[in-house]
Amino acid sequence: MAVESQKVTLGTPAFDFNLPSTDGKTYSLGSFADAKTLVVAFTCNHCPYAQAAWPLLISLAAEFKNQGVAFVGINPNDEITYPEDSFENMKERVPQWGINFPYLRDESQEVARAYGAVCTPDIYVYDANRRLYYHGRINDNWQNPQKVEKEELKEALEGVLAKNLPPPVQHPSLGCSIKWKNA
Repeated sequence: MAVESQKVTLGTPAFDFNLPSTDGKTYSLGSFADAKTLVVAFTCNHCPYAQAAWPLLISLAAEFKNQGVAFVGINPNDEITYPEDSFENMKERVPQWGINFPYLRDESQEVARAYGAVCTPDIYVYDANRRLYYHGRINDNWQNPQKVEKEELKEALEGVLAKNLPPPVQHPSLGCSIKWKNA
């Protein structure tokens, strides 16, 4: 079922985490301490919205890497109900899709809950002080990249790096609901 991301107050601090990655490492908020900006994307393997977002996130991560922007993907979905979102399947997707940033597993779902994530993808952009700068969609046409007129995530990244005020209008992400355990 498609749902919109919930409103989260701008300026909210990023929540710490300690999660395993498909690359065999464990990452925390501190793992990204050198980044000027951190993009936290709650996402998964199976959702068509998330699948459409992956190439865009991968492209933006490559484009902004040398400007001090770090990306991290976090998959909180219940792998019992949705086996395609298992940690093993996540590991397979990294080379298949060319994922160029850490892809973490939130098995307990505590991190997704702490952030207020409700859908995949659910995108959060944090400034150098790890305060929420942007929480919204990637662009204005997830289904047809050729018809995109507004690249909101890219514009937010340019704005946070320029130390501009956050965008006054932030449209929510749209995606599959997070597959909560025992929901």
